Amino acid sequence: MKNKFFRAMIYMTMVICAVLIPLQLHSQKVAFIASDVIRENFTEAKQADQRIKTMVEEWKRELETIEKNIDILETEIKKNRLIWTDEEKLEKEKQLENLKTEKMTYARTKFETNGEYDKVVKDIFKPVQEKIYAAVQEVAYEEGYDIIFDKSVQPLPYTNFKYDLTVKVLRKLGVDVDALEKEQQDKINKDPRNQQKTSKEPPKRTKSRINEEETREFERGPGIIQAPALTPDSSNQVPKKPR
Repeated sequence: MKNKFFRAMIYMTMVICAVLIPLQLHSQKVAFIASDVIRENFTEAKQADQRIKTMVEEWKRELETIEKNIDILETEIKKNRLIWTDEEKLEKEKQLENLKTEKMTYARTKFETNGEYDKVVKDIFKPVQEKIYAAVQEVAYEEGYDIIFDKSVQPLPYTNFKYDLTVKVLRKLGVDVDALEKEQQDKINKDPRNQQKTSKEPPKRTKSRINEEETREFERGPGIIQAPALTPDSSNQVPKKPR
């Protein structure tokens, strides 16, 4: 009985959520941004990204150097295996093992989760993210929006670009957005939902048109049908006598 009761309660909760959540969202003003577009056009974000790329490239070069040393030592061991003494072979194999351990440790320290890469990204991008976040907050407040989605983080099946605040956020950050604004307007114009629907109803009769039609009816007269003009029939005429 308890299991049935709990199932019934869960089912009722799901039904209520399915009904109330869409209604709640409908009553709220919703928009979205594309944070990747903001970072691509915001100078400070591009500079931070370049700093991180430079650092990562340096780490990769260091790993490549270790990898080359490993390859060289492996080749040397294969070449001299037969002429080295046991002590020499053990020493070289130990060096090779140390190099492989060094490579693995270095890679983990730099690139594993919560490693140096994550810390550097967090430290470098933190001031930039704060500025972007503040700009989003200001635009949302000025435009009266309740919810702002990030299209770059959460893919949306359909978006009407009328509600894309990316350009406005970039403008708030001091970015020249003339080209992006034109591009967004083109997308808005091409969206069928933003185009005015042509009415299929017949044109309404204006007052002047009604008066004109009433005047024509009055001139014709009620119930009068104009008969076609009669032409004389030569077959019914009596021939005249010659004088």
